[in-house]
Amino acid sequence: MNLLEGRVRRFVVQERSIVILRSELKHLGSRSQLTRVLRRLVDAGTLVRVSLGVYVKTRPNKFTGSLKPAGTLENIAAEIFRKLKVDVEPGMLAREYNSGQSTQIPMLPVVSTARRRITRRIQVENRVVIYERARHARGGGPDRDEKENVND
Repeated sequence: MNLLEGRVRRFVVQERSIVILRSELKHLGSRSQLTRVLRRLVDAGTLVRVSLGVYVKTRPNKFTGSLKPAGTLENIAAEIFRKLKVDVEPGMLAREYNSGQSTQIPMLPVVSTARRRITRRIQVENRVVIYERARHARGGGPDRDEKENVND
């Protein structure tokens, strides 16, 4: 283990968040050095790469003993967006479930980005965050509440 790898490992251990952004490490060394160190940490199972420049700490699964990301995809995505200063909300189905309007539990990790267009792919194992954008206020057609009123 070289000096930079030790510094990065110390940073990962001391960081309270489970999400590590590459930009948080740039003061430790050059871009190519960080690439090599991060690749070694991913190969060793200390970190998991979930997006471009985004890594997540791992912890052992209590049933199988294998290393898994230290949080759920929803928690990881929320923390990534918080660190990147991007405002997102739960998707429409999750909002309906949380407000009691629906009894169906949403199975897909969907986040609403309002009118902002986001293309960042966040993937943990085989699950991917899906983005939904809010409808435009004009010309987007009736939204869900208006459709319900028309049918009544």
